[in-house]
Amino acid sequence: MPTYEQFKLPDAGEGLTEAEIVQWHVAAGDRVTVNQTIVEIETAKSLVELPSPFTGVVSEILVAEGVTVEVGVPIVVVDTDPDGAAPSPTTPAAELSAAGAPQDSPAADTTGTGTGSGSVLVGYGTVEPGSARRRRRPATPELSAPAEPSVSRAADGSAGATSSAAREAQGSPGADSSSAGARAHPPVLAKPPVRKLAKDLGVDLEGVAGTGPGGIVTREDLLAHQERAKAQPLATYADDDQPWLASGSVTDDGRHTRVPVKSVRKRTAEAMVASAFTAPHVTVFQTIDVTRTMKLVRTLREDREFADVRVTPLLVTAKALILALRRHPEVNASWDDAAQEIVYKHYVNLGIAAATPRGLVVPNIKDAHRLDLHGLAGEIADLTSTARAGRTSPTDMSDGTITITNVGIFGIDTGTPILNPGEAAILAFGAIREQPWVHKGKIRKRWVTQLALSFDHRLVDGELGSRFLSDVARILEDPARGLVWG
Repeated sequence: MPTYEQFKLPDAGEGLTEAEIVQWHVAAGDRVTVNQTIVEIETAKSLVELPSPFTGVVSEILVAEGVTVEVGVPIVVVDTDPDGAAPSPTTPAAELSAAGAPQDSPAADTTGTGTGSGSVLVGYGTVEPGSARRRRRPATPELSAPAEPSVSRAADGSAGATSSAAREAQGSPGADSSSAGARAHPPVLAKPPVRKLAKDLGVDLEGVAGTGPGGIVTREDLLAHQERAKAQPLATYADDDQPWLASGSVTDDGRHTRVPVKSVRKRTAEAMVASAFTAPHVTVFQTIDVTRTMKLVRTLREDREFADVRVTPLLVTAKALILALRRHPEVNASWDDAAQEIVYKHYVNLGIAAATPRGLVVPNIKDAHRLDLHGLAGEIADLTSTARAGRTSPTDMSDGTITITNVGIFGIDTGTPILNPGEAAILAFGAIREQPWVHKGKIRKRWVTQLALSFDHRLVDGELGSRFLSDVARILEDPARGLVWG
């Protein structure tokens, strides 16, 4: 007899409760192997590729692309014994996915591991029982080794209780309309060619009204919606032909474009509001001469040992911040409101704010204090390229201790950045410009930039914050000072 296994949506990290199915990489009838990427989901933080925990043949896709489902809802059924006897007429794959597997079937296993598949680790595939630990590096005298990061395992729920939500998300006529997933996210009915066209056009099917049988979205519905949603000129000014560039639904009068707030941008908004109204922010500024830093950057770019990495002023700034933390470890802390404790971190997970099409994300470089300049350059390059590709995992954005936001790449001189939640400080690095500067008693043309440090005044007082920023500035003014402090 065939053995049907249900793969339920796992927790992608940090207690996230739902995710949107972005793209299936398999279809019914395809053979899959353990750890093969089968689906791409979008959580409130990032895009995540889910690996298959089973080897076999895809029997049924339970959740269509563009549908948001809750953690624990079955999303696909895999026949792990495709070469066995034909399925019994009383227990086809569709019945198993709708009503749950028989109690003596492996699909009824509530552990979610499957036979010999191991636990699903989002972004890492499967592992056998036991814990894998990262190879330790030698600890530095100033900052002790950090605790090992945890990897979220797949969350599971009851197969019988949640499969009806999955079938309704797929548009099944017999779906249970009382399921939690269906209540929060009504299904969109559309055939695969229409879904593909919507994806190619960048149209969210949830905003398209279907006129086909049973409310199904047709090709004509999609094209008509796209025509209505085209960017409109500002209605307030008759002669202004500059369009709104945001994607979304344009109102009938053409005066507004409405864009749903979800995923990364929604999570960012929630985090920033919580940070701004929880931690008392203070910002200090300093304008500095970074001509010597610019000379160092040019020298390193010509050095063969740095030929395989990108050397930028941001790299030197990141190193300067790490060295300043060694002199002022109290800045590397967080406020535990529940326990009414200050938590000092004995490691530096350096966050680099990155702008992406889905919003701002802040992945961090784990144990940045243990890296030399070349290693730090490589990590910054990997971090930013992964973020811009939308592939940053929740683990990469967790447990940050301090952040740099490089507003200078936009030509901005400085700003008052909002703290990343759970951190005590964030450094804004402004644009570097050639300006008149008094150097050795004479006005000369020098490279000048501005730094701004925002900090949580519960943890960092004005003196500590000023001393910390001053030390970062002193290294950027004279990078040789880093050799003494390092």
